[in-house]
Amino acid sequence: MSTPADKQDWIEIKARCTANTADAISTMLEQLGALAVTYEDAEDSPILEPRPGERRLWPNTEVTGLFAQGTDATAIVQTLQQILGDSIPLAAVKLADKDWIRAWMDQFKPLRFGSRLWICPTWHQVPDKEAVTVMLDPGLAFGTGTHPTTALCLEWLDRQDLTNARVLDYGCGSGILAVAALKLGASEALGVDIDPQALLASKENAQRNGVDSKLTLKDGATLDLSTITPYNLAIANILAGPLAELEPYIAALTAKGAPLALSGILQEQAEEVIAAYSPDFSYQGQEVKDGWVRLSFVRC
Repeated sequence: MSTPADKQDWIEIKARCTANTADAISTMLEQLGALAVTYEDAEDSPILEPRPGERRLWPNTEVTGLFAQGTDATAIVQTLQQILGDSIPLAAVKLADKDWIRAWMDQFKPLRFGSRLWICPTWHQVPDKEAVTVMLDPGLAFGTGTHPTTALCLEWLDRQDLTNARVLDYGCGSGILAVAALKLGASEALGVDIDPQALLASKENAQRNGVDSKLTLKDGATLDLSTITPYNLAIANILAGPLAELEPYIAALTAKGAPLALSGILQEQAEEVIAAYSPDFSYQGQEVKDGWVRLSFVRC
């Protein structure tokens, strides 16, 4: 039987760099024997969930290599300094062993959005017998409800009357919004994304929540608008630029009189997106959370 004294300390070597150099440093750490490499925000500069098919890093990123006990951290740091020079700060620290799976799981708790909707990891239970619960684990793709833009969209969905509604989720990512809409009473949903990983994640999350028979998934790159009947509620959480470009597609897929919610938009970008949607949608207002906005429209 093992005891606390048997547990080994790991070594972490951290490099503070830019998004442009993060991947190169990650490769160096792996070549020097890192068992795992992670990326973290170095300056509390949150970024939006990526555009489908896009990989985004923080402007200032901390890249961390995890090394086994007994690793000569000094030698690795010296090697990196010879390659990178003094412009990239490096540090080596000991990391006590623990139950990493449990520590990771403990980061994620049930989250409530609005009056009845909860997003809950599968290893927890929601403390509300009347809850409408979406079981969703961190994993493939993105979107677990923790980002302000996702929260804004979930809160909006919770306020809608979705009984027998047909819902469009453009840029579906993990499928969290489409699945939530179905759990809230929608009769069917269409999830559109150009990232195969996102479509896979959406399918798996729909299956986990027992709504896969009501969710249709389409590759946005090959979507034939002429074959799709417009939906009577639409939502898209992407980025301001892509949202503006996608206006004709979202308009074609949204029925007359249908509500539309758009998020993934910084406050200073709101007017640009409102203008892009003005030809086909009537602007209804916005809600702000941590510098991000959700815009509400109705299809004209």
